[in-house]
Amino acid sequence: MLSKSYTNLLDLASGNFPVMGREKKRLPRVMTVPVDISELDDDQANSVSSDVPSSIIQDRIIIVANQLPVKAKRRPDNKGWALSWDDDSLLLQLKDGLPDDMEVLYVGSLRVDVDPSEQDDVSQLLLEKFKCVPAFLPPDILSKYYHGFCKQHLWPLFHYMLPFAANHGGRFDRSLWEAYVLANKIFSQKVIEVINPEDDYVWIHDYHLMVLPTFLRRKFIKLRMGFFLHSPFPSSEIYRTLPVREEILKALLNADLIGFHTFDYARHFLSCCSRILGVEYQSKRGYIGLEYYGRTIGVKIMPVGIHMGQIQSVLKLADKDWRVDELKQQFEGKTVLLGVDDMDIFKGVNLKLLAMEHLLKEHPKWQGRAVLVQIANPARGKGSDLEEIQAEIHASCKRINETFGRPGYEPVVFIDRPVSLSERAAYYTVAECLVVTAVRDGMNLTPYEYIVCREGVSYSGSCSDSTGPRKSMLVVSEFIGCSPSLSGAIRINPWNIEATGEALNEAISMLDPEKQLRHEKHYKYVSLHDVAYWSRSFYQDLERTCKDHFRRRCWGIGLSFGFRVVALDPNFKKLSIDAIVSAYLRSKSRAILLDYDGTVMPQTSMNKRPSQRVISIINTLCADPKNMVFVVSGRGKTLGEWLSSCSKLGIAAEHGYFMRWSADEDWQACGQGNDFGWIQMAEPVMQLYTEATDGSSIEKKESALVWHHRDADPGFGSSQAKEMLDHLESVLANEPVAVKSGQYIVEVKPQGVSKGVVAEKILSSMAEKRRQADFVLCIGDDRSDEDMFEIFGGAVASGTLSSNASIFACTVGQKPSKAKYYLDDTSEVVLMLENLAEASDVPSSPSSEEVEEEEEEEEGEVSL
Repeated sequence: MLSKSYTNLLDLASGNFPVMGREKKRLPRVMTVPVDISELDDDQANSVSSDVPSSIIQDRIIIVANQLPVKAKRRPDNKGWALSWDDDSLLLQLKDGLPDDMEVLYVGSLRVDVDPSEQDDVSQLLLEKFKCVPAFLPPDILSKYYHGFCKQHLWPLFHYMLPFAANHGGRFDRSLWEAYVLANKIFSQKVIEVINPEDDYVWIHDYHLMVLPTFLRRKFIKLRMGFFLHSPFPSSEIYRTLPVREEILKALLNADLIGFHTFDYARHFLSCCSRILGVEYQSKRGYIGLEYYGRTIGVKIMPVGIHMGQIQSVLKLADKDWRVDELKQQFEGKTVLLGVDDMDIFKGVNLKLLAMEHLLKEHPKWQGRAVLVQIANPARGKGSDLEEIQAEIHASCKRINETFGRPGYEPVVFIDRPVSLSERAAYYTVAECLVVTAVRDGMNLTPYEYIVCREGVSYSGSCSDSTGPRKSMLVVSEFIGCSPSLSGAIRINPWNIEATGEALNEAISMLDPEKQLRHEKHYKYVSLHDVAYWSRSFYQDLERTCKDHFRRRCWGIGLSFGFRVVALDPNFKKLSIDAIVSAYLRSKSRAILLDYDGTVMPQTSMNKRPSQRVISIINTLCADPKNMVFVVSGRGKTLGEWLSSCSKLGIAAEHGYFMRWSADEDWQACGQGNDFGWIQMAEPVMQLYTEATDGSSIEKKESALVWHHRDADPGFGSSQAKEMLDHLESVLANEPVAVKSGQYIVEVKPQGVSKGVVAEKILSSMAEKRRQADFVLCIGDDRSDEDMFEIFGGAVASGTLSSNASIFACTVGQKPSKAKYYLDDTSEVVLMLENLAEASDVPSSPSSEEVEEEEEEEEGEVSL
């Protein structure tokens, strides 16, 4: 398949990182498309695409990971490289879940160092034979990127290890972060060389490439892109200690779908998005989504599985059977407990040894009978912490064997060497119980392998040749990703050595029928939820999440890692000042309905009184005889005092419970009744939640009660608001009130009171006076303002509004709304109103410069 070619490289986040390493030749497979250099300028941040179509239209997915699923080693004659698939690689196995006709292309690095003079030949061979595109990282970048930032900062932090001291975890090193960014940039170059952004999917894997989505999104705004994290994601208290926390979160949010193994990991990520970026999630029909600048980023929870075919083929190997017979002889008459772990500081191997020691000490019947076989895979990292834990493990093994060992019996068999899958399968076959005591692990598929191997052979629980029903036992840490899936396992806190030791005793003492039932339950789950099921589910969700990509209008905005894509529905657009002014000038009867807080007054402002500029604009609009201007707010009658100088302004306070048509008229109560006995029922409930929620408060209005939690902890405040909503609805079920939630509020108010009712009254009154509106401007920022936006269609149908009326329903901020227009913030609202005021048919009013001078004089008088 020929692909469109993109030759330019991305700038680093800061734009001034040094370029390290020489540029490589481009892959000859790719067709080069001539384009104007200006089209490839990073600063434009637009989607770059060629008009030349692909020669074949075919779905394709590009899998991007730190390492390719390929083994490479020098030929015996030292001339060139021998390449082969790595059958143990998850990236290779996930192909089984993708559509049969889908082409899969891999982008990643090799595990070996390839001389620069050989890199082009190796690249060509990998592409032609394996459909792999290698990213060769210069040695200095590789060291800082992988052994530095990935292994010294991200990996420990994601496993809940904080750098409390310089020699414990290491302080944050900015140069390592720059190398991480540069390495991600190199990966992005390789993707850009081969991608067809209109047809391809991109699936990025793991914490090594967490900022890659930003590099790709800057080039291809509508690219369909997913990311899956294979490690834990820490709680917000841990993650927030990372100095580049915002950059990484914002980069991840440039993906369309973000996947995690467990709900805990996803929940921590969502909490970080809320606390750090203020981005909240919504759950709809079983799917979790983050609303981010008009885009919905899916959050996927799906634990990965094992490759059933690979395990079952290993079980049929003759050398496995030979090894099983050998192990049965070695452990004849013994009960084998098995541990298979990587040698690193988070696998809890020494905690397992201490638990075994407790078992032998507290339950002497197992002395001479129970054996713990611990397989330690070679360490992937390095450092003093790892050396200390290795020394501790060897010391524990020696102590236990010296204390409880005897001729012909060694209670701990420690295997400190690489063990093939075939040999592992043999150990799984003879093991009565598998023990995993990791203190933190992303997934850990060892229990899954063990279950399948125990199902795949004939045995009774011991190491004899007799046959019987399949059975297995698991003792697993509650801190590993597969734990929630294994409901029949004995879950333990590995830090509690005594409890873990007792769990080992319970596991190997359990009756066979119970072991059989647990095994059957586990095998059914593991066999159904294999790696193909996982990849198929992720791909289907990625398709669903991206189905509207090419229908929406998108813009790329922001610099560096602040870059994000703003996506809007085709019918939802920014309000054009020129367009509204033109319609304003053509009209003869106008209705202007304005919300207050968040619309003409910023939500973050401490002083909520209107500025002199706003008052001047409102007075100018009110002075035009063609205009009916109303402020429709949830605030109380105090709004009338603040706007008392606007004599012709109509005000609807408390969402319309009180109305007055001008400053000269009295307030009218528009509610259905004056029975407020419900307040005595609602206020104690609100008071209860206020006392329990630090930062919350109660606002008492004449017709309503409002509970505010803007200053409370975001997560706790939101949770308390939901609980209070249910509580109040239950208490007030038979009262004539409505209980509603809004932006950081829960409000109780009389039924039949809403901003929509106010808008209908104003428009009906104008029609009755033969001033049927042919221009309507309605602006608001809150959920309560949506009631106004939705009445205009009915008003046209009923004749309250002219059939050719120009209707501008406008929300503040880019978010889902019933309005057709938006403005970004209050400053844009005020600017737009100022333009309308200047176009009004009234005597000239003070200029904005004069108003600003007047405000400065007032501030000077106050300071004096």
